[in-house]
Amino acid sequence: MHISRSMEILVGFFVAIGFVAMFFLSMEVSNLSSVNTEDGYDITASFENIGSLKVRAPVAMAGVNIGRVKSIKFDSETFEAVVTMNIETKYNQLPSDTNASILTAGLLGEQYIGLEPGGEEDVLKNGSVLELTQSAVVLEQLIGQFLFNSDSE
Repeated sequence: MHISRSMEILVGFFVAIGFVAMFFLSMEVSNLSSVNTEDGYDITASFENIGSLKVRAPVAMAGVNIGRVKSIKFDSETFEAVVTMNIETKYNQLPSDTNASILTAGLLGEQYIGLEPGGEEDVLKNGSVLELTQSAVVLEQLIGQFLFNSDSE
């Protein structure tokens, strides 16, 4: 059976479109699709345990992404993880007593930072430090506590 040249070109075209679609899908899933302009302002927060939080993880408030995790460092004096977040410029009215929690998207999804506003009139600025933080919930620790508590009964 002889396949025409135009049919081969058409199949090749659809295969190329499939590869381009897979590339964009993989970029979207890996959080690399949005270019980090870093034109916002940086704030930092210290956590006892960040779980599997990664650089470029979303920073959200009320379910809306308002920034990204810029860097994660270990403070050898306090033995805590210091997370620097870049918040978009248009969200420049966050109260200075905003608290940060490390949350998980879904049951076993990626971790992100959730911000909850406080009641202060002063607002966060570049270089502000969040004092109120809640570390990540580590599933292994919860299972261990459950097993330990059920054995003692």
